[in-house]
Amino acid sequence: MHFMKDTIREKLDQILALKGDLQNQLSDQQVIQDMDKFQRLSKELHQMTPITDAYERYLSLLDEMKSAETLVNDTQSDKEMLAMAREELQLLKSQEEVVITDILHLLIPVDPDDDKNIYLEIRAGTGGDEASLFAGDLYRMYQLFAQSQGWRWQTVSSAPSDQGGFKEVVVHVTGRSVFAKMKYESGTHRVQRVPQTESQGRIHTSACTVAILPECDEIDEVTLDPSEIRVDTFRSSGAGGQHVNTTDSAVRLTHLPTNIVVECQDERSQHKNKARAMSLLQSKILAVQREKQQQERSEQRRLQVGSGDRSERIRTYNFPQGRISDHRIQLTLYKLEQILQGQLMLLVEPLQQEDSADKIADLQG
Repeated sequence: MHFMKDTIREKLDQILALKGDLQNQLSDQQVIQDMDKFQRLSKELHQMTPITDAYERYLSLLDEMKSAETLVNDTQSDKEMLAMAREELQLLKSQEEVVITDILHLLIPVDPDDDKNIYLEIRAGTGGDEASLFAGDLYRMYQLFAQSQGWRWQTVSSAPSDQGGFKEVVVHVTGRSVFAKMKYESGTHRVQRVPQTESQGRIHTSACTVAILPECDEIDEVTLDPSEIRVDTFRSSGAGGQHVNTTDSAVRLTHLPTNIVVECQDERSQHKNKARAMSLLQSKILAVQREKQQQERSEQRRLQVGSGDRSERIRTYNFPQGRISDHRIQLTLYKLEQILQGQLMLLVEPLQQEDSADKIADLQG
């Protein structure tokens, strides 16, 4: 059963008052003649319309419920009228639930990073060759997911392992709503399977860490002092490296105060590699700053679906059982193969829903 807290009602009353004020301004002759102001106010009014429409619907439902309650409590009403009024009241109450849910969803603050491109980092953890092979599996899973979403995929740097897969790999992913759909992937991914080299059929457990870093806007708040960055150049290696072996075009940047190291070896020119590496370095430093803020803010929260804490074990991929479990939302699916083939929305949608429910609980708190 939903109910609306007084603090939320007050907030909605303020939004409704602001709507009336904007409508008055937009009918003012002086504002109509000032095209820039008129467009800015029109946009503001348009943005608040969904929430004001829902709230006005809620207020009219309250009025209708009062009338129905009056009939229900009227001792003079005949049985037929009383039954109709009760039925009406029940219907209005269920409509009220729906409208309150809509309002709460509309009140959830939009994550300003949701439309951003990302840097995706996959790093093999414990488990040696098995962890590197699993890093390769995760790389392919995300690449197939990116293809299904129409995103652009560009490997920034990679350290392939001898047996296949990667010790670590960094990818730049661009497109619509990339961060919104990928932000829940940060953390430790654990795999349980029988290695091909294992003759006894014993299951081994290994792990990889994934980091999702929203790409910094040019106006973002990370300014780097060039004197605090060490620049090293080296020859590219790995896939595609034969084209660039003649020059030291790959770039490694070390941010001395934090000891964060990034590389870019994908572009043909040193200049382009340095620009991409600088962008990645900014994103990493911003992510560290935000992670610190988020930990401070979310200590009281029940669920940290999008906390991005890399040490947190978020998911287990069990190959013998074809099972994948997301530990943050206690979700288990026997669809490991489909998910590894890029059908990641099977996990993303429940994670998004849980995150929304969590934020609504915060609003109602």
